[in-house]
Amino acid sequence: MATNYDYEEAPANYDETHRQDLGYDPNFVPDSVKSFVGHLYRHIREKNVYEIHQMYEISFQTLSDRLFKDTPWPSVDAVAHYVDNDQVFCLLYREMWFRHLYARLSPTLKQRIDSWDNYCSLFQVVLHRVVNMQLPNQWLWDMVDEFVYQFQSFCQYRAKMKNKSEQEIALLRQYDQAWNVYGVLNYLQAFVEKSNIMQILEQEKEGLEQFTATDGYDYSGGSNVLKVLGYFSMVGLLRVHCLLGDYQTGLKCLLPIDISQQGVYTSVIGSHITTIYHYGFANLMLRRYVEAIREFNKILLYIYKTKQFHQKSPQYEQILKKNEQMYALLAICLSLCPQVKLVEETVNSQLREKYGEKMARMQRYDDEAFAIYDELFSYACPKFITPSAPSFEEPLVNYNQDAYRLQLKLFLYEVKQQQLLSGVRTFLKVYSTISLGKLANYMEVDEPTLRTILLTYKHKTHAVDSDGKIISNADVDFYIDDDMIHVVESKPVKRYGDYFLRQVVKLEGVINDMDRIKLE
Repeated sequence: MATNYDYEEAPANYDETHRQDLGYDPNFVPDSVKSFVGHLYRHIREKNVYEIHQMYEISFQTLSDRLFKDTPWPSVDAVAHYVDNDQVFCLLYREMWFRHLYARLSPTLKQRIDSWDNYCSLFQVVLHRVVNMQLPNQWLWDMVDEFVYQFQSFCQYRAKMKNKSEQEIALLRQYDQAWNVYGVLNYLQAFVEKSNIMQILEQEKEGLEQFTATDGYDYSGGSNVLKVLGYFSMVGLLRVHCLLGDYQTGLKCLLPIDISQQGVYTSVIGSHITTIYHYGFANLMLRRYVEAIREFNKILLYIYKTKQFHQKSPQYEQILKKNEQMYALLAICLSLCPQVKLVEETVNSQLREKYGEKMARMQRYDDEAFAIYDELFSYACPKFITPSAPSFEEPLVNYNQDAYRLQLKLFLYEVKQQQLLSGVRTFLKVYSTISLGKLANYMEVDEPTLRTILLTYKHKTHAVDSDGKIISNADVDFYIDDDMIHVVESKPVKRYGDYFLRQVVKLEGVINDMDRIKLE
């Protein structure tokens, strides 16, 4: 049972109120913060994951809302002697300190660099020393998530060169290794390799490991920190590669995790959503629309069913935002590859409500349709980055939009190429067989041009999956035999098992309700 510590409900005392009137003093530590760090330190030493999770998720937020709405927490030097000057605890405290600063305030360039240094120190400890701790999955996920977010934020900040002061430019030159793209990728890759997570997941398939069954925790007294950081780093690598526009590599990094199954990535809602959002987006950009539709459908259904349980969570707003973005991406996928049968009724009705009208206009492939593709892509895509440092010699310009413009241009080029296909698809849906001459006539082109269009259709409705196999995205396929086009419409596979499972669950519910009724 969670202990209710005095700092959760205690009214702000005179010292705290007085301090807020005078402005922020990094060396002033309110009693509630002394109590908080003391208890958190003790629970970490005792490996009491449940209590750590309560304090991390609830108490830290409560104190932040009450005392540090628009100021940072007390400095690490001010709290260090309440935790025996423990180096690892101080690094963890600073990690939370910087995360709070990024969430509530605007970090200065020096603070961005200091946060990078703190991550380097913390990660070096985890990679090269024996870390005898168990931390909640939520915290370990937030660590990887925030690390990638701060890297992205730094790249965006550095790319806005126009209004930088001389002092900022001097700092950027001096600390040119801070948030370096290779440094970020190397740390994430080092976690994957040092944790042996790929081998662990492989052995789990053979029944030799219990990593997923225990949600990554080590109940035999060991530490979960390196293993779980290694696991979440695979998701971090997918995200970084998506930000760089390298979707193939991103999906390769995620391969050890079987996303068709529940896994440790589904144990934290933020990790679950981030994984599927980037996985779906990468598949969309690689023209694997069916795979993207399938995964977006599953996660949107999951959010629909569970979002009420996360209303008090600090991640709630982020969940809602990603939910909206994924509906926009699903609208794009279904407009380019109309496989509505892959989408559950609940998700489909939500999608129609949000984007029904726009999707009808997107089918027309005129200027208005392109404007909608542009709008939805811009709203739902990741914040792409240019990872290289600016040239300090030339006139200073803002290049923070360059990567996004390039990805948008590539995407709209793909949409334009799909324009040819909408006409072909319409005719193929009407006929089971049609001669080349007749179809050429209907489409008002000559036969050689029609053959080119049909070849383009074949090319554009097929993609290469992660195993190198060619997969079809076509809802309507065809083959040509002696100048006759034979149409093969894909039939959805009927899944009787799902239907019966749902009925069994319903029946069990009815029986439980009947058991609860006391007969007079």
